[in-house]
Amino acid sequence: MAFDFSQTDEQRMLLETIRQFIEKEIFPYEREVDRAGVMPPDLAKQIKARAKEVGLYAANMPEEVGGGGLDVMSQMLMERELGKCNWALQKFIGRPSAILMACKDEQREKYLLPTVRGEKMEVFALTEPGAGSDAMSITTRAEADGDDYVLKGGKHFISGVGVPDFAIVFAVTGVDETKRGPRKRITAFLVDQGTPGFEIRRGPRCVSYRAYDNYELFFDNVRLNKRQILGEEGKGFDLANEWLTGGRVFIAAACCGKAERALDLATDWAATRKQFGQTIGKFQGTSFKLADMATELRAADSLVTFTCWKLDQGSMTNADAAMAKLFASEMLGRVTDNAIQIFGGMGLMDELPLEMMWRDARIERIWEGTSEIQRHIISREMLRAKEQ
Repeated sequence: MAFDFSQTDEQRMLLETIRQFIEKEIFPYEREVDRAGVMPPDLAKQIKARAKEVGLYAANMPEEVGGGGLDVMSQMLMERELGKCNWALQKFIGRPSAILMACKDEQREKYLLPTVRGEKMEVFALTEPGAGSDAMSITTRAEADGDDYVLKGGKHFISGVGVPDFAIVFAVTGVDETKRGPRKRITAFLVDQGTPGFEIRRGPRCVSYRAYDNYELFFDNVRLNKRQILGEEGKGFDLANEWLTGGRVFIAAACCGKAERALDLATDWAATRKQFGQTIGKFQGTSFKLADMATELRAADSLVTFTCWKLDQGSMTNADAAMAKLFASEMLGRVTDNAIQIFGGMGLMDELPLEMMWRDARIERIWEGTSEIQRHIISREMLRAKEQ
């Protein structure tokens, strides 16, 4: 089978638009925002407004709901380019959770369409203190009470910037008996900020993406109507898994973009920095690092592109997405670390963006499923194929 992954004219135009945007609207502010650890509201509004002006806002969502209608490969290219800049700022370019396409009836007018227009922001609330990688261990419960559900429990490490307008909350609504034993029935709910009993607090400050907030959510007998169920009762984990699996591929693409930026910085430094009468790039200890970094990046790009092609064809498996996320995120860790080594002490100085990129790279091996979880997904799929 022959593959042609060459970029179309439209994709090249998209990339040029994004590059110009981040050069003008993101890069000048990212160090200041990172040092402060807070995203200024006025800057957030400015980025969002400019993103709308150039047609980047909600580009990942279908045209029929007001989005840009990008295909999978174009979304991948977009995420790769945006991966070069800090999440706290590029978040306001706006890529709503595709899981919101499960909205129906009045939910579309209340949640989906305002989010696509940039009038509302959401957070995806799955992780709990006792349920990180093991999502099926969540204990937040929603107990049926007539036409309502009463939500009790809490979430943490819920990522976002600025106080969200609503949360997509996953809760246990029952237990089903299966061939493998009892299995929790997980349901997704749309929970508005300001609902009695629902409290949002900013969580501990992370060294990665310091201005990209993580929240703690608390639910004290929060009463929700059954109309606030997203999708179907008991099908929440299927929704979450579909969103997470596709999201892992785009995170892998973003890792490639960040690695390219780090590699470019390291190459420029190696080509101009002199020691012992010559540029350090002429020393094998440096040049071989650059060669390894470039090779790993090329391999990661190839894997991510092929995986996105499979996603577009509807043939991508969980293991495919896990491989892309695993390899690209670990590649990024090695590339940023080697870039620091090439810069030496200067690489750790606050004046350069590299130390920020090095810190930011660390979380990529953790969120959306740790490297260990990705390896588990890959090996499980391999072994199950042999058992059939």
